[in-house]
Amino acid sequence: MDCQYLPLVQTGQFSPLFLDYLAQKESLRPFYNRFPDPAQFREQIAEKTVDESKRRILVDALTRQYEGLASKPDLSILLQPNTFTVTTGHQLNIFTGPLYIVYKLITTINLARQLKQAYPDYNFVPVYWMATEDHDFAEINHFSLFGRTHTWQTEQRGAVGRMDPRELKTLFGEIPEKLTLFEEAYLGQETLANSVRYLINELFGAEGLVCLDADDAALKRVFAPIMRDDLLQQTAGGLVHTRTEQLEQLGYKTVITPRDINLFYLDDQLRERIERLPNGAYKVVHTKIRFTEPELLALLDEHPERFSPNVVLRPLYQETILPNLVYIGGPSEVPYWLQLKGVFDHYQTPFPMLMPRNFATYVPKVTAKRIHKLGLTPEELFQDTLTLKHNYIDTHTRHALKFDNENRTINKALDAILHKAQIVDPTLEKAVLAETKRFANAVARLEKKMRRAEERNQDTGIRQLLAVKNELFPNGGLQERTENFLTFHLNDRAFLQKMLASFDPFNFQMQLCLES
Repeated sequence: MDCQYLPLVQTGQFSPLFLDYLAQKESLRPFYNRFPDPAQFREQIAEKTVDESKRRILVDALTRQYEGLASKPDLSILLQPNTFTVTTGHQLNIFTGPLYIVYKLITTINLARQLKQAYPDYNFVPVYWMATEDHDFAEINHFSLFGRTHTWQTEQRGAVGRMDPRELKTLFGEIPEKLTLFEEAYLGQETLANSVRYLINELFGAEGLVCLDADDAALKRVFAPIMRDDLLQQTAGGLVHTRTEQLEQLGYKTVITPRDINLFYLDDQLRERIERLPNGAYKVVHTKIRFTEPELLALLDEHPERFSPNVVLRPLYQETILPNLVYIGGPSEVPYWLQLKGVFDHYQTPFPMLMPRNFATYVPKVTAKRIHKLGLTPEELFQDTLTLKHNYIDTHTRHALKFDNENRTINKALDAILHKAQIVDPTLEKAVLAETKRFANAVARLEKKMRRAEERNQDTGIRQLLAVKNELFPNGGLQERTENFLTFHLNDRAFLQKMLASFDPFNFQMQLCLES
């Protein structure tokens, strides 16, 4: 596979906050701890310590979650004090969702490998934090395969990880391709969390990737002191608000909006926010559930699994229960982590390095040949369609489509006419200028007609050009945000291994992967 690279800033696809972070802009230094440079990891390791009891709780939870799987990664290694994790996280999109989710996992796996080479005295375990407690079902209930969107329809509510995936049997009937692994994963498990673990373990378990479901009473108990503090003191929301204001004063758009209480009440078929009432009691919004303060704190002590961190506290929960060094995230995740450092400082928890995932556009062999034939560069592929077509016509025409030389000659003559007219009668200036403007408009219209005529002359090349553009940028967006990995995997069973071999986690550029 031939790999070409393009700086992310040249793609026109990423926010200024994300790009300025990658450029290590000095004004953003207060919003993170260390930039993910290979040499910085030794200091991060020295800063991150996790006591033996927390490691035991983590391994016990993972052991329970992996029970029943025929093959599993080595979980016991997490008990060793010289073992650390590198983590990515995402929602439980059905059939793995868009390509970029798979790319996040591959980046995480490759980072663990490279760190082991750089620091052989330590172990590094890649972790997939499954967002099992998320309740935004509309974001995970569909995927695209060969241009067709398949959607899971259900009446189930609440945390998606607890949903029964066997309803997907109807969806399998709509897919012409035989997807045995996915049928085993979704139709053979009772919860979506178990299905995703089964599936991802089959795809990447051999690479050492560990799937963690943090919807676990024992793990929540470790985090309970911070959840208690959030219920009583409501500190995190104010700290995030301060950082948000600071980023906005620097001219950036921020991603998350903190709440006074950053916890949900979690139960079967239910995940709703907890709010404090003026009288000091608490309510679960959109329900009739109410608690006095002593009742809510007693529930937290007895059933910490009934409490679910939101986007403000989830990262802190992650860093509390994992011996983690770095979080691998996308172009929306890295910016919102920049809003959170004040929370980590307050709770005296090391802030992880923030590393962007790998970005890629995969180009099948037939399309790669067309790109070579058309003479397209990576920069040109990321141009908007109108600019791309315009530049292609200019590059390949054998004719002059502009009257630049003629305009210079005529404008010189018109200036002379204007000068003579002003000598005879100064009031003629407006008339001459009006005729000059009319002539310029006529020339511009003629140039457009010539360009359209030349476009018809180059019809074959332009159709091929637009076919390439539409294939690599479905619906005008990045391929990795739309296409599912099965689109390529079903035609090339080595697809995942090729991407594993080609991704460098420290290369923060757009990678164009052309099959040869």
